[in-house]
Amino acid sequence: MKLATVRSGRRDGALVVVSRDLSRAVSAERVGSKTLQSALEQWPKTAPELERLYRVLNRNDTDAIPLDPLALASPLPRAYQWLDGSAYLSHVERVRKARGAAMLSDYLQEPLMYQGGAAAILDPRDSILLRDESWGLDFEAEIAVITDDVPVGVTAAQARGHIKLLMLVNDVSLRHLIPAELAKGFGFLQGKPGPAFSPVAVTPDELGYSWDGTKVNLPLVTHWNGVLFGRPEAGVDMQFDFPTLIAHAAKTRPLPAGTIIGSGTVSNRDASLGYSCIVEKRVVEQVESGNARTSYMQAGDTVRIEMLDQVGHSIFGAIEQRVRIWQP
Repeated sequence: MKLATVRSGRRDGALVVVSRDLSRAVSAERVGSKTLQSALEQWPKTAPELERLYRVLNRNDTDAIPLDPLALASPLPRAYQWLDGSAYLSHVERVRKARGAAMLSDYLQEPLMYQGGAAAILDPRDSILLRDESWGLDFEAEIAVITDDVPVGVTAAQARGHIKLLMLVNDVSLRHLIPAELAKGFGFLQGKPGPAFSPVAVTPDELGYSWDGTKVNLPLVTHWNGVLFGRPEAGVDMQFDFPTLIAHAAKTRPLPAGTIIGSGTVSNRDASLGYSCIVEKRVVEQVESGNARTSYMQAGDTVRIEMLDQVGHSIFGAIEQRVRIWQP
């Protein structure tokens, strides 16, 4: 099933069920689900009703409207929690090298994770507002899962059953602000101004054999200014899968329904498939030639993040953003 949120007079928007080909949508309010958050809070009751509406929609047996990508907010316009992991160790190693930091001694045993700004979620086509180009604006293409209520102390095996939806992410980063923040020993704040999520969230079954219950086995495709920047394989080199990330987050606290957990930047040790963020390319350039030639994003730049199925159809729709200089 595929779900999206249309901007409306309500702060959390209006939930719609989207056809498999992303061409049409129908309001979920007819089955009693006004928002995605409310649906997640009652998932055992709402999911079967939404699934029935989804099947009817795909058979063209109900009134529907054309899906307008420009009308869509993030599937969750605001979330109780946005927790971002760093599951791809090739990304961890390259980024830490870029800021002169050594790898942690336990990096193979326990994932890195930070708590991001869940109130500053961008719509999938929102501009990225940048106050200062010297801050080093970078995109980070990721995958995320949305959970139902997760009890404290859940195991990774138990966590698999709490994954209800998947999305794509652009975890916007300001690279030149991050080192000073982390040097204080208290984590990200200014260096992470707010993520954008794909226009559509999908249930795991929509991925077919590309979802193995723990991770997505498809390339994640990023274009920068219309040019292919990378299509690394999301199922390769993922040291910590999604159930492991959920269990890590729930070690000492429960996770409320609507918690979003990101994979971290999708990255492969084999750089021949390109990258999901600029900083990795800069590190590889530095190693190979002694000079990082690729600059960070500037005003007017665009980024597009998308994932295609085995026959080339978009699964989640695309995150498409343009950089604009912030004006007070």
